[in-house]
Amino acid sequence: MSPLSEQALLKATDLNFDLLHLSPTIGTEVHGIDIGADLDSETIDFLSNLLVERKVIFFRDQDISVEQHIAFGRKFGEVEIHPFTPNLEGHPEVVCLNNDRDKPPSINLWHSDVTWRQEPSLGSILRALEIPEVGGDTLFANMEDAYESLDDKTKQQIENLYAVHDNENFLTGLFTKGIAADEVQRLREQYPPVTHPVVRTHPISGKKSLYVNTVFTRHIVDMDPDESQRLLEKLYLTAWIPDHQCRFRWRKNSFTFWDNRAAQHYAAADYWPEIRRMQRVTVIGDKPQYPPKIV
Repeated sequence: MSPLSEQALLKATDLNFDLLHLSPTIGTEVHGIDIGADLDSETIDFLSNLLVERKVIFFRDQDISVEQHIAFGRKFGEVEIHPFTPNLEGHPEVVCLNNDRDKPPSINLWHSDVTWRQEPSLGSILRALEIPEVGGDTLFANMEDAYESLDDKTKQQIENLYAVHDNENFLTGLFTKGIAADEVQRLREQYPPVTHPVVRTHPISGKKSLYVNTVFTRHIVDMDPDESQRLLEKLYLTAWIPDHQCRFRWRKNSFTFWDNRAAQHYAAADYWPEIRRMQRVTVIGDKPQYPPKIV
């Protein structure tokens, strides 16, 4: 399989970008770009297409402001305000992901972001502000490849299944941090469980991918609980296969932009108790569909 289409390679050359692939099927560093600049529509279209094709793209040495980070996210759609995680003061669009000796990392599990929403995110743009000398990498998995790796019998079995997703992990965390029980209950009612297809069709490429994850998926609709758990565990394991993955070593002012519709990620917690400080801007997506909507 070619790591990138000929059309994308020609466009990168036209724009004077250098591309470095981290694996054959997922992950590409883009060099020669300033994401804090007022990028034109041709560049944004190229990055959007590259994101769909490669699932996650990386940018190094981007010493930009918070406002420029937000503005870059808005080039790809409306940005969300996360209701549970700490936001940057004065910039509610920016999620702060800070870990140190007193705050160990807690979500070092394979997942897609906010699948407990009716319309989960298109993607997230994550920045490294302070990183440990060693460790703290982020791994990404191509869930289209994960789907294709399944045998035909399993593909047929999951073709029209739906699964329930919820945010109970976040809510439990809020309760243990001292948030009042009535406030936690209010959030639980505001963001009830949702159902999404187990196999999602990408709204741009039309490709199928697995859309269940260990953090937010609870069970498969209308399936015996034990059978549901066995099937989900089998599907979860596909993200763990190194053939579907790439691994990104952070440096200060590195950025990643991943396609949350077709990729999962895992933040390695091997650096604790060292400090790791990150900031994230997330672009709102659409409701997962299978089969795709006919326009």
